[in-house]
Amino acid sequence: MVNPQHIKAKAGDVAKKVVVSGDPARVKQLSLQLENSRLVNENRGFLTYTGRYRGEEFTIACHGVGAPSAAVVIEELVMLGAKAIVRLGSCGGLLKEMKIGDLVIPTGAAYIGGTLNQYLKGDHISPVPDFELTRQLIDTSSDLGIKHFVGPVFSSDAFHAEDPDFVARWTHRGYIAVEMECATLFGLAMMRGIKAGSLLLVSDNLAEMQPMVDAEGLKKHVEISSKVVFESLLRYKV
Repeated sequence: MVNPQHIKAKAGDVAKKVVVSGDPARVKQLSLQLENSRLVNENRGFLTYTGRYRGEEFTIACHGVGAPSAAVVIEELVMLGAKAIVRLGSCGGLLKEMKIGDLVIPTGAAYIGGTLNQYLKGDHISPVPDFELTRQLIDTSSDLGIKHFVGPVFSSDAFHAEDPDFVARWTHRGYIAVEMECATLFGLAMMRGIKAGSLLLVSDNLAEMQPMVDAEGLKKHVEISSKVVFESLLRYKV
């Protein structure tokens, strides 16, 4: 096994259950919900914390922006013992009825070329999350009475590349949100034999031309959504 080159953590520093996010501010916020949280990596800005939530060990890690960065972190978390990874991230809503802070639970993620193509050498897969873990996310959201949308998302490799027809094109294909890392997470999880899922917060609505809010604007929604993620992972057996 190749040793991690970017997450400078030791054996035993990473829990079997991991929550990842692209924003370091969100990772810091999530780490505050753990008991006895300790920083196990800050190299390259990939902040990684391990602690306990309701008695069970969890790791929170930053994967940065986009597929290449996420792939580095996911691969190295797996090297260090991760068995189930949930991405708690943000997304652009593609449905007019989506509001800031609404939850999106992906059932699959489309991609075009990019990082997965490097792994697949011209082949194409359908990256999907683990069914049982996704069902836990849906059931927990319902149990807590939190509004959520369920459906496929598009994982973009270029944040600023959307053209005027982007929303119409992808909603016509049945997609409900756009983000940047789910296809990579789901695809690598399938290839590495681990479990993965995702819970996304709507940070902007592309169908309504609603501008994106920053980490501060999503802070209260992160508090709510993180409970869904932690409780779902508590129920999930790895």
